[in-house]
Amino acid sequence: MEDNGLNSKKEEDFNEDDLELVDIESEDVEQPDATTKTTETDELNNKYLRLYADFENYRKRVNKEKEDLIRYGNESLLYELLPAIDNLELAMKHASGDANTGLVQGVEVTLKELQRTLEKFGLTRIAAKGMPFDPAVHHAMSQIERQDIPEKMVAEEFRAGYRYRDKVLRPSLVSVSVKPQNSEKQAADSVKIKIQDTIEEER
Repeated sequence: MEDNGLNSKKEEDFNEDDLELVDIESEDVEQPDATTKTTETDELNNKYLRLYADFENYRKRVNKEKEDLIRYGNESLLYELLPAIDNLELAMKHASGDANTGLVQGVEVTLKELQRTLEKFGLTRIAAKGMPFDPAVHHAMSQIERQDIPEKMVAEEFRAGYRYRDKVLRPSLVSVSVKPQNSEKQAADSVKIKIQDTIEEER
């Protein structure tokens, strides 16, 4: 009877130890699972944020392309119309002596109406003659010595330039003024001649 009591006591002790070991092992196993789940959640969140950022960039790019298409959709058409404007202006220039004829007046009215219509769609002429030379809107074809205007000014316009909204559709073809190379020498010679004339008169 005593042996049976000792054995049952040992079995109870053994069972309690086993339970404690099982509990410890279960805690050790559960801890990595929680860490892994947290890591996976963070990775998914990062992927979601990256995808959302990519989508936002794509949406903004598409919207900008759509706005540019609407804003500059007539660019190629307006560019093709520029030679027609050039020809009408050239015809008016050559017919300046016969400005009162019906044909010239008709061409002038047509040119003004065409220019007014194109201005409604954003086409504007670039100011050139008498303006400071600007390489962003002026294309220099030649240089010309001029004393009556400052240096690096547009002395003459060979072909008109145009803007389409805020873009340069076609630059102006111009000549640019430069100072005469011998102007200083000529001025000095002129002063010298005047001095000599004064001396001779005094004699």
